[in-house]
Amino acid sequence: MFPYKAKSANVFILPVLLKADMALIKELEDIASLLRRDVLEMTTKAGSGHPSSCLSSAEIISALFFNEMRFDPANSQASDNDEFVLSKGHAAPLLYAALKRAGCIDSDLNKLRKLESPLEGHPMPSALGWIKYASGSLGQGLSIALGMSLALKMQRRKAKVYVLLGDSELAEGSNYEAFQLASHYQLDNFIAIADINRLGQRGETLLGHNLKAYQQRFEAFGFLTILVDGHNIKAILVALEKARKSSKPAIILAKTLKGKGINFMEDKNGWHGKSLSEEELKKALKQIPEPQMPFIGARLPENSNFEFKISKFKPALYNLNQNIATREAYGKALASLAQSNSQILALDAEVSNSTFSELIKQNTPKQFLECFVAEQNMIGMSQGLSLKSFNVFASTFSAFLTRAHDQIRMAALANSNFTICGSHCGVSIGEDGASQMGLEDIAMFRATPNTSIFYPSDAVSAEKLVLLASQMKGIKYLRTTRPKTSVIYSNEEPFEIGDFKVLRQYINLEEKKKSKAKKSKRKAKQIEGDQIVLIGAGITLHECLKAHEDLKSKGINSAVIDLYCIKPLNISKLASFIQSHGSKIIVAEDHYAEGGIGEMLSAALANTEIKIKSLAVKRIPHSGTMLQLLDKYEINSRAIAEAARKLIV
Repeated sequence: MFPYKAKSANVFILPVLLKADMALIKELEDIASLLRRDVLEMTTKAGSGHPSSCLSSAEIISALFFNEMRFDPANSQASDNDEFVLSKGHAAPLLYAALKRAGCIDSDLNKLRKLESPLEGHPMPSALGWIKYASGSLGQGLSIALGMSLALKMQRRKAKVYVLLGDSELAEGSNYEAFQLASHYQLDNFIAIADINRLGQRGETLLGHNLKAYQQRFEAFGFLTILVDGHNIKAILVALEKARKSSKPAIILAKTLKGKGINFMEDKNGWHGKSLSEEELKKALKQIPEPQMPFIGARLPENSNFEFKISKFKPALYNLNQNIATREAYGKALASLAQSNSQILALDAEVSNSTFSELIKQNTPKQFLECFVAEQNMIGMSQGLSLKSFNVFASTFSAFLTRAHDQIRMAALANSNFTICGSHCGVSIGEDGASQMGLEDIAMFRATPNTSIFYPSDAVSAEKLVLLASQMKGIKYLRTTRPKTSVIYSNEEPFEIGDFKVLRQYINLEEKKKSKAKKSKRKAKQIEGDQIVLIGAGITLHECLKAHEDLKSKGINSAVIDLYCIKPLNISKLASFIQSHGSKIIVAEDHYAEGGIGEMLSAALANTEIKIKSLAVKRIPHSGTMLQLLDKYEINSRAIAEAARKLIV
């Protein structure tokens, strides 16, 4: 590969482009050729990749990285850098080549897709620092860019966010969730560039090269829409200048050719995701000019001053046996947290009066963002905002998070840091019916890496878990319930990651006194004890407490555990407790059996002698009152007590 690399020590600021400068244009064209050569060589060396999708974007990337964008090559985390999101993640080799040639990274391009290299097949966050997201699942880059754009506006920074899209992914509906919200929030620092190269993976895209049709769509969304020849550097520079000066969000529609520059690939179907053979590479390189070594320094960003304000958190005070829903306690805790920390942001998908996130608007309205009924975009936005140091809490009904599963999955791959609250979980919501009941959410988050799952059962635990989530890394999921539940914890009760609470257990006071009197070093022999352990969380914990009293009245001792932290969980500690309290457990959960708490514990305790009976929702539920549904689907106190008696026998 041509050994060009900008040296950060020689960085200088180019003058703002007013008219196309022929020398500059020639230099950017040379860089585009250089990037093409890099891409072809590295993908052939790797034996795989998407070179044809890279070749169509070479001029766009050249103009962006070597003239338009302002960034410090020596500092990927500089707060005032312009940001770039590659939504068409399969063009990763082109991004790596641009970062290398701009002096941002020194990775060996010839190790693309190798196990020891940070240059993965699709962009992933790594030691590179310049890639802060995971892309490759199409249609998500706009939402991430939208979140970063909002963050920069809220921090009063002058930086802009650029996102490169492919035309195939413009069929994804999540893009249009992002487009409408960018316009709603009047983000003049948000610039999208669509590489309209006509060909997708298996043939022509939905609109092909019909740029007018694209234009009508995006103008209807309130965007400044600019049509250009995507291989004409001068046209691209003029378009970028117009977009930069726009008072509203902009999209540049660039007509390009897939495989541009190589006569046997250009605008021809069948080359998607195929690298060239060594012989084909030799033919291709003869068609791409080998430029003289160019040098273009970075356009450095303007530095701005911004600091978050943080003060002491003021907790709520709840009374024992007070009835309050965990969703309401979540909202109260979040509102108090926002007052004490300007990093806190609440996002909601137009159900904030049900999730109670709307309480944040009472005193700190600027720390609330309405995302409307667009959950996929809300999760992508959360990721983008968190990348700019905001501590994000996104909430909606737990049932509706399933439609954003892919966004959650991709955010987890990027080691993202934000909190998601799913309210109205399970059949306990009552009459609204199955479509509103989150019954798959625990399974979804359990199977997703880089996640923690918290399930509060009362107002105190809800507040403490909100605080805990705000201090943790990763994606945190809080599962809150619709009905009111009684407060069972004192305001001073501590909660820790990975732990559980023992609310009831048998204690033989007489044996304890005798043991103390004899000062015996031996463990006191248990004359009587718990015969079974009842495990619940959320609404079912309260049913376990009722079942405990029922069993007690019949002479059966049982322990009760609040499994408030589902993931991670100190399973050895839990197993030890169960084994010393009868080695039998009943697990009751307001969730489908598949992927739920019972299935988790059955797998984790499979190599022990512990006997498990799992009570969960095992069929599609019907509308009804909460009490009717808990009984019908056998997760109430009656079903728990009955299952316990059968397991003991």
